Amino acid sequence: MADTGGFARAARKAGVSPSVVTRAVNDLETSLGVRLLIRTTRVVRLTEAGTRYAEDCRKILASLAEADDTAVGTHGEPRGHITLTSPAWFGTLYVMPIVTEFLTRFEGMRATCLFTDRLVNLIEEGVDVGVRIGALEDSSMQAIRIGSMRVVVCGSPAYLQKHGTPDRPEDVIGHATISAGTIIPGQDWRFGLNGKPSTVRMHPRPSTTTNESAVASAIAGFGLTQQMYYKVADPIADGRLQIILKDFEPAMLPVNLLHREGRNPSRRVRAFLDLAIDTLRRNPVLQ
Repeated sequence: MADTGGFARAARKAGVSPSVVTRAVNDLETSLGVRLLIRTTRVVRLTEAGTRYAEDCRKILASLAEADDTAVGTHGEPRGHITLTSPAWFGTLYVMPIVTEFLTRFEGMRATCLFTDRLVNLIEEGVDVGVRIGALEDSSMQAIRIGSMRVVVCGSPAYLQKHGTPDRPEDVIGHATISAGTIIPGQDWRFGLNGKPSTVRMHPRPSTTTNESAVASAIAGFGLTQQMYYKVADPIADGRLQIILKDFEPAMLPVNLLHREGRNPSRRVRAFLDLAIDTLRRNPVLQ
């Protein structure tokens, strides 16, 4: 209930009816003699006492999980199910290989992967581990820094030879540009110089909802696109795309692994984190 923020969602997560959850909460409040939740027609939230109680319960559950792991033994393999989330393209390129290696190592494990560009709420959707690229919001999640991500502007060598290479961010305005991730005409491209951020308002000719299609258009020679480096690393490496305006790249974005199990995650989550941290920190696109 504390994690889902609503009786209906808590009921769905537990696989019971909302009336069962409501009765259980009422019985708990009666037993404790204190109000744990504030209920309105629009929202359900924890009281101060409810917040403390929920945190104490999380600690107890973490201790129970640790006790289970200890009972299995230090050499016992993790078993069960783990749910992961990541930006779609990043997940396909870099997380899925980790998942397959993890499942190969631990035959008693299963995994569900939510690779999507929407922001998944780990608590509400029951996700164990998530990849986040960019600044983190304040939350109770545990964050582990695994690297940083460049944001680059690039175009095909054929396009740059035909139309010239911009020397400064404002020069990009005179070029054909390709935006991704929005259908709104017009997009701010972010730049930086000597630690000072700036933006240039673009008016892209094609706007597409997928980064794959924007990158494909740039490779085909239509124009310039601004992307996180991992999305264009391969075509840059093989010469199909070329980075421009390197001196004006914005500040690198932090890349973190998030999990919701506090400082002592369960054996299955800890095993996945250990593998993911080691693998991703050695990935050159995250340096």
